[in-house]
Parts: sequence; C-alpha cells; structure tokens
Amino acid sequence: MIDLHLIRSDPRAVATALARRGVPAAEVERVAELDVVHRALLQRQEALRSEVKSLSKEVGAARKAGDATLASALADQSRSLGDDERVAAAAAERAGEAVRSAMLLLPNVPSHEAPDGEGADDNVEVRRWWPGMDEGRPEPTYADHQRVPHWDIGEKLGILDMERGARLAGSMFPLYRGAGARLLRALGAFALDAHADAYEEIRPPTFALTETLTSTGHLPKFSDEAYQMERDDLWAIPTAEVPLTSMHRGEILPEADLPIRFTAQTACFRREAGAAGRDTRGLLRVHEFDKVELFAYTTPDQAFEAHMDILARAESLLQDLGLHYRVLDLCAGDLGASSARTFDLEAYAPGCDRWLEVSSVSWFSDYQARRAQVRFRPEDGGSPQLVHTVNGSALAWARIWATLVETGRQADGSVLLPEALSAYLGGRLVIEGR
Repeated sequence: MIDLHLIRSDPRAVATALARRGVPAAEVERVAELDVVHRALLQRQEALRSEVKSLSKEVGAARKAGDATLASALADQSRSLGDDERVAAAAAERAGEAVRSAMLLLPNVPSHEAPDGEGADDNVEVRRWWPGMDEGRPEPTYADHQRVPHWDIGEKLGILDMERGARLAGSMFPLYRGAGARLLRALGAFALDAHADAYEEIRPPTFALTETLTSTGHLPKFSDEAYQMERDDLWAIPTAEVPLTSMHRGEILPEADLPIRFTAQTACFRREAGAAGRDTRGLLRVHEFDKVELFAYTTPDQAFEAHMDILARAESLLQDLGLHYRVLDLCAGDLGASSARTFDLEAYAPGCDRWLEVSSVSWFSDYQARRAQVRFRPEDGGSPQLVHTVNGSALAWARIWATLVETGRQADGSVLLPEALSAYLGGRLVIEGR
C-alpha cells in the first residue's frame, strides 16, 4: 500500500498522482478523513489510559495513608474509566481497520516516468524486434501457411486438445499432448537454465494464504479473479510473484544481502471473470497456464537496474526463440494496481494476427513491501527501511507456445521449432502429425 504519511502530509498531491490512474479524489479524501477519526480515538484511548494509571497511583497512596473511604471511591472511578478505555480501544481498533481496508483498495502511485493515458490504447510502443533486424532485414511478413491459428494446428497435429481439457476441468483449461506437452516442459527448463546465473530457483507451494495474496495487492481488490478454497483459507496462486514476494515477509534483511533474486516456474490460475465470449479460443485466455517468474528484493537505489535486468532477460529469451515482438511502456491508466511502472512484451502470433502479451515487467516501489513488511537495515546505520520489489514473466508459456506453433508452421503442415530448444527436445525440432 502507499505510505499513509504521504496522505497525511499532502493529500492533494496523492490525489493528483492517483488521478492519473483514474482514481477519484474522493477515495483519497475518505482515507484522510478515516485517519483523522482513528487518530482522535487513539488520543482518547491514551488519555483514558493515562487517567487510569494516575488514579491507580492515588488509590495506592490513599491505602497507604489508611484512608479506605477515599481509596474505595478512587478505585470505583478507576474501574469506570477502565471500562471507558476498553470501549475507546475497541472503537480505535475498528477505526484503524477501516483505515487499513480503505488503504488496501488504493493503487500504487504511478512513476512520473509512466506515460499519461487512460487505457491500453494510450500505451507507448518503445521498440520492436524481429529475426535479422540487426542485419538490416525488414519487418517480417508471413506466408499463408503461417496464418493458421494454433488451435487448428494443435488439433490437426494432435498436440493440443481443448475438447478433452474442457471435459476434464471445464472450458479454458487446456490439455497438451505428446510433442505439445514436451514443448511446454522444454520451454520451462530452457528459461530456468537461462536465469540460473543470477536467480535462485524456488519451487513454491501452488496455494497461498489470504495474507500472502494481500501482500502483493491481489487481495482484496481482485478476489473475483482468483480461485479460493474457503475451507482451508487458501487461494490458488495467480502467479509465482505471490509466494516470492512473501519469501521474507515480516523480516529485516541486511543491506549487504540485497538484491535478492528468485526465479520460479509454477502453474498459474486465473478466473478471467470478465473474459466470457471474448478471446477465449485456444490459448489466448486460459484459467491455468505455466509461467517462469523473475523476482527481486532491492534497495530503492538498486530497483531501476533490477527492473531493466528482468526486462532484458525476457527480451533475450524472445530473441533466442526467434519471435517477433514489441515492448510497450504502459500508461498510468493501464498499470496494474500495485505497479509504479510496467513494460509489457507482446509477441506477434501470425495465425491469430494479434500481438499477444507474454511478459509484464513491473517495478512496485515499496508498495508491496509495506504490505508484507519486508525491510532492510542500512549498512551505515539508521532505522530499517522498506525494500523495493521488482518482478516479471520470463516467460508465460501458453501464448509463447501458441506463437511458436503459428510462426514455425511449415507449408507441409509440420511445425519447426527454434534451435535454442534443441537440447531440451532431444534434438527433435520438427513436430509432425501423429
């Protein structure tokens, strides 16, 4: 969450910054008003506690002096004030929870470097890349045999079975078969190996506590998008970002240990609640998909370099796979709620004739760390400070799988996969019909 002290000291500045994201000023004003009420109740509670302590001393003095009547009267007054203090404490606790609940719904303050804009149409294209670009080749065009959507290719080759996936778990749960399943496995191993030089591999639980999802900002705002098991107070993770952010929840880290970098491949689960009837064919939108995530805890000064490192790694994978892609700098109005700045990578899928988001690389400033209470102790002394968190997909495999199959389709209907995957596919780079 954002720093409450910022709202206390300059609510207008916070409201102006969040207005770039489309947040009404009234939401900031409401937090400020709730905070005033909370602090007033805390002051009343403290005043009553002070009176009770003072009366307790007077009771003791009266008893010591042998004045039982005065001691009894003062004790009655102390008990009455004690009751008032407990009522005030309960009221202060409720008011504090109201402040916290309102704060949890406020998104992060966008970076001043994030472009202005209201939505996806206002995102800024930073660059494109395609095979041979460095040698002066023009942006690619695609043959008719590459203009076939991956769901048709997958069905014909027997490597993607959406019908049986739906039979097992419902619509939008894909089932990969044979070479299609092996391709998915190969992609994960390929990426994890590429990041092993600097990122510790983690295999986190697939399910997480409510507190864990709250730490990243996925709860309470996006509960409708998540799969919950109420009986156990557990949620299926929507991304490995969720458990990785809480790896050091509640801890104070030595500054010398930063940055701390993790990578993980997990299944990711999303309801896609607003996707009914829209972009739901094949692998465009699915409820379950595999993804390799990169994550870092940093000091504020390290955050930019960490952000650019994850972006560069995601781009490097796309280049190794020979995919045509573009980089978008997301405008303030299209940022995820927790993000201060985000770059999206979109690969071009010729069969769908669409740019598909395959990675989102975000800097969260101290927004998530404040929720998770992850801090570091400066080497030169002073009070612990909140870390910054950075994360990104490198990469999300469902759409990469779709893009590879469409881009690599040959005139005879087979699919040629990139050389970078050879070691993970036993050298078999051609997928033919079963």
